[in-house]
Amino acid sequence: MRLLEVESLVTNALHQASSDQTRFFDYRSAANPQQSGLISPIPYKSFPPDFFHQSGCDLLALDLSDQLGCSGPATGPSLCANFMRLDHGQLRTSALATSQLFFITEGEGETQTCGQTFKWSKGDMLVLPAGGDAIHASNEKAGLYWVHDAPLLRYLGVEPAQARFEPSFYSHRDSKAHLDAIANCPNGARANRVSVLLGNSNFPETRTVTHTLWAMLGVLPAGQMQRPHRHQSIALDFAVDCQPGCYTMIGTQLDANGMIINGHREDWATGAAFVTPPGYWHSHHNESGAHAYVLPIQDAGLHTYLRTLDIAFNGEN
Repeated sequence: MRLLEVESLVTNALHQASSDQTRFFDYRSAANPQQSGLISPIPYKSFPPDFFHQSGCDLLALDLSDQLGCSGPATGPSLCANFMRLDHGQLRTSALATSQLFFITEGEGETQTCGQTFKWSKGDMLVLPAGGDAIHASNEKAGLYWVHDAPLLRYLGVEPAQARFEPSFYSHRDSKAHLDAIANCPNGARANRVSVLLGNSNFPETRTVTHTLWAMLGVLPAGQMQRPHRHQSIALDFAVDCQPGCYTMIGTQLDANGMIINGHREDWATGAAFVTPPGYWHSHHNESGAHAYVLPIQDAGLHTYLRTLDIAFNGEN
């Protein structure tokens, strides 16, 4: 067979392979795949804290991949949240992710990672870069809430090539001190949200905890409400501390007074996590007699960099 004939066969084979994947769509039917049912919406979902009350060392992925129609585990299209329980023992964690965040929900212990040892206690937070395999250990019973961005990398078909930041440790004392300072200043006390954003000096433009993750420790004072707001990032909310009577309302429409119409009510419980879908209005309510604390973790580091976060409030500060 002559060389030109071989080249022709190869060219035709490549053209046929390409044609097998080629599609053309009417803009009207394809521009909004969620509205047309081509892609599943991010569901409301809560995860109770019962896992933390059980015995033994274990890990529970808060997996919604079946509902999302993606490979798992995944709690959202770009993030995976997990409950971790240490009971006089240790667990190893590993994720093909650019960013990992561990929030200590209970107890004391230590984490060995990236050639360092971090000792932690309740309320502390450890943020690890790509390649941050870790061994977590406790001589008592402890709990951790672990969020990473491996689902985003799986969707892109990539692996992290470099660490964009060093391991970062946020002590609960420092976080609480900054939160109290915000709450006690005149402007902070009048704000719709009394919260401290956790940042990293490597990301001065987005002011986020990593280049993909956004984390905030917020206080919801007793008897108060945070009026409706929305953003295009998913929120994986963790109830740090609360009493019965704390809840979130989530919905797509507001009434004339700027309050959510026919919303979904998500009651808080200490140690529970719940999903707030992107683009939905949500308001936080504290009808208990004690302050409540919440930790939302979002993919808003990425959205902020892309200029797509689009956070909005219902006309209030």
